[in-house]
Amino acid sequence: MLINAAICNFENNGGGDRALWQRMHDRLASLDLHLLLRQEVWNAQDNGNELADAAEAVLGMAGLIGPECCTALYHDPDLFTPVGEFPKTGPMWVLPPTVRSLQLAGTAPGAAPLIVGSYHLNYGSTTTRLSEAERLTQWNDKWVKLDGQRVHYPALLGGDNNSYPVVGTPGDPALPVLEEIRDEPHRAHRSYLGADGVRRMDDRPDDTLRTAGLQDVARHLVATTGDTSAVAPTVDAYDTHGPDARIDRIYASKQLLPAVREVEVVDMKGLSDHHTVVVRLDRDTLAEILNHPLTRAA
Repeated sequence: MLINAAICNFENNGGGDRALWQRMHDRLASLDLHLLLRQEVWNAQDNGNELADAAEAVLGMAGLIGPECCTALYHDPDLFTPVGEFPKTGPMWVLPPTVRSLQLAGTAPGAAPLIVGSYHLNYGSTTTRLSEAERLTQWNDKWVKLDGQRVHYPALLGGDNNSYPVVGTPGDPALPVLEEIRDEPHRAHRSYLGADGVRRMDDRPDDTLRTAGLQDVARHLVATTGDTSAVAPTVDAYDTHGPDARIDRIYASKQLLPAVREVEVVDMKGLSDHHTVVVRLDRDTLAEILNHPLTRAA
């Protein structure tokens, strides 16, 4: 069995267009998801949780809406049981993440939970994005001490990075050329000034997460299988913002990588300005990883 986990930034949660909202959620339901990491869940809790409840019904999943309806997590209740939440995500967030730990059905008593997080890095500030990415690394450092060793819980995090992956993966969209971005504020939003005075396109969140052992699952799949469809663009070219880019990414603890089987970018044209990324994990392998999580010397 494959466990399907997806990230989805649904632009403005439909912007009040209920027919569009329904079409998007029907599309997501058709993907047979077991985990869904949502961004831009605006107004989900208005009118007595109307959209939040409707999403659970359409998706057939249980949901957790994060602070200010910025992000949300949905899980298949037949496959996962919530065992913990992380409501104190730190003060630096413009759009706070939603993070919780989930127990996989069929794992042994005392097995490690899977930490799952949906995030949305800041749009307008490279400085804030870097701080937020640094904060995300804490969820790859959750552990308990057993027999004198630290047993680390695996993490699966994903969302809208508003920044680029470090270059070097075959098939990855090329970085924009700063001077060719027509919208001048967007040049500032997506680039930073290096110590040498040269302005560069922002790839620092990706570098930070991978330095902390959270690996881009699409990049991993290209490296191990050569399937470059995994690194298809997740946002299309805009006259003001530049060319196609892979803004939306899923990261996994290194110990989870043996469970990765497929990564698919699902076209959401006509529904959202971001495409949906789905990673498929082998359930048996994931269960084995959770039953025997990585240990590190204390």
